[in-house]
Parts: sequence; C-alpha cells; structure tokens
Amino acid sequence: MILYLAILMLIATFSTKLAARLGVPGMIVFLVIGMIFGSDGLNLVQFDDPVLAQQISFVLLIFILFEGGFSTKKKLLEVAFRPAFTMATVGIIITAVTLGVTSHLILGLDMLSALLLGSIIASTDAAAVFALFRNKNIQPKTAATLEIESASNDPAAIILTVAMIDLILGKAATPLLFFANLGWQIVAGIGVGYLIGKVGPYLFNKVKLDTSGFYYVLILSICFLGYGLADVIKGNGFLAVFMAGFWMGNSEFIFKQGITRFLEGIAAFCNVMLFLMLGLLVFPTEILTFWKQGVVIGLLIIFIARPIAVFVCTAFWKYSFKERLFLCWGGIKGSVPIVLATYPYVAGIDQGNFYFNIVFFIVIISALIQGSTIDKLAEKLGLLVKKKPYSPYSLELLALEESQCELLEYDVKKDSYLINKQLQEIPLPKDSLINAIVRKNEIITPRGDTTIKERDILFILVKYENKDDLLTILEEGCLDENVQEE
Repeated sequence: MILYLAILMLIATFSTKLAARLGVPGMIVFLVIGMIFGSDGLNLVQFDDPVLAQQISFVLLIFILFEGGFSTKKKLLEVAFRPAFTMATVGIIITAVTLGVTSHLILGLDMLSALLLGSIIASTDAAAVFALFRNKNIQPKTAATLEIESASNDPAAIILTVAMIDLILGKAATPLLFFANLGWQIVAGIGVGYLIGKVGPYLFNKVKLDTSGFYYVLILSICFLGYGLADVIKGNGFLAVFMAGFWMGNSEFIFKQGITRFLEGIAAFCNVMLFLMLGLLVFPTEILTFWKQGVVIGLLIIFIARPIAVFVCTAFWKYSFKERLFLCWGGIKGSVPIVLATYPYVAGIDQGNFYFNIVFFIVIISALIQGSTIDKLAEKLGLLVKKKPYSPYSLELLALEESQCELLEYDVKKDSYLINKQLQEIPLPKDSLINAIVRKNEIITPRGDTTIKERDILFILVKYENKDDLLTILEEGCLDENVQEE
C-alpha cells in the first residue's frame, strides 16, 4: 500500500510537466491518475470510504487555504474583498437557486433534489483556483477577486447544502435561523482568523526555539489552531484559516522566508494528495452513466447560473465588462464541491451516489473547459500582465532572531529610470546595500560602476524602517536627503 502511494505521488509530481505542456490543469491529471490506480481501474489502491475522504479533505484544505491567504497581499484584499465577499455569499445563493430551477425545468429533477445539487456545486474551489493562478500572470485585482471568493464561499455552500439535506429529511430550519447561522459563521471565521493572524507573528518573535525545524512545527500548529478554534465556536474554519494566513503573511516575523517556502511545499503536497484521493474514491464506470445530465448541468452553471451571479454581485463595483466576463469564466469547480457531494451519502439520502458521481463529472468538465482555457481568455481580454523576469536563483535572509532588516527582491521594469544607471548613482537609504544582481540567469557581483539593465533582478538588504523610502527611490528616483546614504 505504501509503495503504491509513493508511486502515485511520483507519477503525479512528474506529470505536472506534461500537464503544463498540454495546457491541462494539474488537478485533472491527478484525478485521472487516482482513477487509474483505484478500485475501478488497476485496483492497486482500494479506497471507497466517503466519510474518511471528507475528513482527510478538510485537513488538506486547511493548509491550502492558509498558504493562499499567506500569499495574498493586503492592498489586493482591500480592493477586492467587498465584491469577492458578495460573490461568496449572495452569489452562492443566486447560483444555487438558478441552477436548481433550470435543472428542474430542463432535466425534470424534483425541485428539492435540484436545489440540493445546485447548493453542492455552487461554490468555486480554492484548491483549484490557487493552483491554476499560481503561475498565471492574471491582472491582480481580478485574480484576487476570484481567489478571495473561492476561499470564503465555503460557509454559504456548506450551510445551503446542509439546509437542503435537512429539508429533504424533514428537519428544515427557518429562514431566519439559516441567515443567522450564515452570518455567525462568517463573522466568527473572520474574527478568529484575525486573532490567530496577530498571535502567530507574536509567537514567532517572542518564543526562542532551539532549531529552525521547530518553527515549521509552530506554523502547522497555528494552522490547526485557526480551524479548531473557529470550529469550536461554530464559526467557519476554512475562512478563519484563510484570514489567519492573510494577516500572518502581511506581518513581519522571524524566519518568514523559510516559512514561506515551507508553506508553498506543503500546499503543493496537499493539492496533489487531495485530487489523487478524490480520484481513488470515484468509480469511472458509475460516472459515465450520468454523462448526459452532467454535460447539461455543467453547461448550465458555466453559461447561465455563474454569469447571472457575477453580473448581479459586481453591479455596485467598478469592473469592466471584460473583467466580469473573466470572473464568470473563473468560477472553477474542484475538491470542495466533491467533498460536499459526500454529504447526502453520509446523511443517508436515497441516491446519494447520484450527487457524488454527477458532481464529479461536472468538476471534470469545469476543469477541462474553464481551467485549460483560463489563460487564453485572459490574454484575449487583455487581462494578462507582463511576466516577471525568471530567476533560477533566490537570496533569502533566514533569521532565527528578531531582525531589523529584510532582503528585498526588485524587478527592473522596461520604463524604470534605473536603466543604464550605475549603482553608485542610486541614492540608497542609509544602511541599505545591493547584495546581488541576477541578469539573464546569471549572478552578477554588484560594484559601484555596475550598470543596471532592463529585467535585472536586484536583491537589496534594507532596514524595515527604510523599506518605503527604498521603494520610492526605485520607483520614482527621489528621496528626502536626510535618509539618503551619506
């Protein structure tokens, strides 16, 4: 069993290169690999426990969401939070109702079953969105809107799904209780996330651990603490984890560079394991029996339900028509709808397998159609930004004590005033130093007469208190004389 899992992970890791060349999302490849090795394929790994899959998925999503929040910049959240939050709440309800009604009218599903299906598939998936956008150069505001939406729409989707299951089982709550529960989950999730996101950096800076390895243990503990504390007070743990990651990622604390790299690795591992596991869980022969309904529902959500929700929810914010089109197309489905699709089965609803198999089929359609064309659409709509210069090298300041400095990485853009200037001509703030320059994949040792070229990558050691001044110099070429290098 362990050997097969190791082989699975190796194949999945190497297959990412093939997926990139084919323009197919990695999640599709991982799902297919899981299906091939699973009970309905080669039968090398037997896994058919939806309850266990649900529990494992929650653990994996904790780290995926924390890393997603950790890498989200504060200025992007300030710009995109309100529209993204509206899409994550009101948009989920609009999507679920629209899809439920259209599925009822077109496919003849009974209304309650159709609304349950709409609730399950309404949410976009953080694991899929983060994985797809990580190496894409999408316009930051639009990408941030989709990322924040995908990280925060789980409460509405989960509550809607549970409410519909209760309604089918004759245990329905009142509308007032439903909205009160939704509001509390969101408020508690954000509140716990803020608390943990502020406590985390304090612990890193004040607790002196013997070796760097224990800082990795500390960050894992913080991830679990965010989810666990929110869950205890009936808040949404996933939202709490995302917000905790966001506040920590926008704070300064010791060993931050090492933690950043560690979280990137953990998130990549969790993405691979999540989709491999879901691939193992499914039976392809059962999925194919629902392909007609799956195609119809998939097209309904892509071309009708999602666009209606996006255009309604963004009506009060400044998005261009092209940006709204991209938001419509970026509603990619992934692991969360599949996990939610296990709820009816676990609750004992008749035909529970119907929801799981049809949702799985829709996720594959979404990933293939939307995921494989998202960058092409962004280019067509003019929403791609220029790719950052690639560097095979990275300089990091790994501090195990509280430091007054950080190592800043700066890309020299084509319109920068720095181009063709010598380093000695740049009025750096006091106690700042350019440590290295990467040019065309080569490291250049900086000297006073070294000339800066377009697309150079500068690594600059700077004190925290002078960081804003340094950025002003690099962007505008001016600075108050009293902080210039003497």
